[in-house]
Amino acid sequence: MSANAKGALLALLSFGIFATHDVFVKILGASYSPVQIVFFSVLFSFPLATVMLMRDAKPGTLLPVHPWWMALRTLAAVTTAISAFYAFTVLPLAQTYAILFAAPLLITILAIPILGEKVRIRRWLAVIVGLTGVLVVLRPGTTELTLGHAAALAAAVGGSVASIIVRRIGADERPVVMLLYPMVANFVLMGLALAFVYEPMPIEHLGLVALVSLFAWIAGRFIIAAYQIGEAAIIAPMQYSQILWAAVYGALFFQESIDRMTIIGAGIIIASGLYIVLRESGSDNSATTPVLRTRSRHETGTYMRTGPFLRLMGRHPEQQSAPRS
Repeated sequence: MSANAKGALLALLSFGIFATHDVFVKILGASYSPVQIVFFSVLFSFPLATVMLMRDAKPGTLLPVHPWWMALRTLAAVTTAISAFYAFTVLPLAQTYAILFAAPLLITILAIPILGEKVRIRRWLAVIVGLTGVLVVLRPGTTELTLGHAAALAAAVGGSVASIIVRRIGADERPVVMLLYPMVANFVLMGLALAFVYEPMPIEHLGLVALVSLFAWIAGRFIIAAYQIGEAAIIAPMQYSQILWAAVYGALFFQESIDRMTIIGAGIIIASGLYIVLRESGSDNSATTPVLRTRSRHETGTYMRTGPFLRLMGRHPEQQSAPRS
């Protein structure tokens, strides 16, 4: 089996685990506020983070080199966490994923002011077509738009902002700093808000939250392994497999079915995202390949990002982004 095939299989496994993680979030969301779920998932993630961070032997402080960029990234990650958890709670899984799949389109746009990326007409057309797909999923004017839809959009925007800032400052910041600031911010802010929404949790529900944290870290480790083995242009599109998991899990556990407009809209968004990934995989089409180099799972500040962990392992993200012969 080729390296790319192995990487693709690991990525498919990773996103299957991530989809299971999201099912647990949805189940818990029937009884608890997203604030409470985020807080305890971060709390249970700290021991896992500590084990990972023991690998960082680089001397220095935990003060960021770019404090304002780090503050904005942290705010974006916290926004993504609460918004994504809420969206999974109240919207059908497939609809939530379809909206979150707009992230590569948003990253392409954000790369212009933040990275100085030059976006040519074909990628602009792909972005416009993809955003049209989002409108097809949302169907404004023909269906009621809820706070859940707004939350899913906020998660897509927040995840894109957090990812593109990592692309902007990642070479200067220590991986441990990139990991800890969003986690600590989630812990503090959700802890403060917890006083207003807390509901006592039986031990089995605490165990389910612990599984949410564990699954996020296991899935994160698999996607890291996938990027270590295969080309980014092969690995990144595997995120779209989550729509298949959404169809299966939605039918099995939540009596959800995917309506025709969601299928059409998701297809448009996925096709646009795939086109952008393929365009970026050509070295003469993009100077900074922002979508490929910012990885492919929305960042919530509850688990280790792919890029910083690769740097922690002593391998720079660019090594996974360049196409191989």
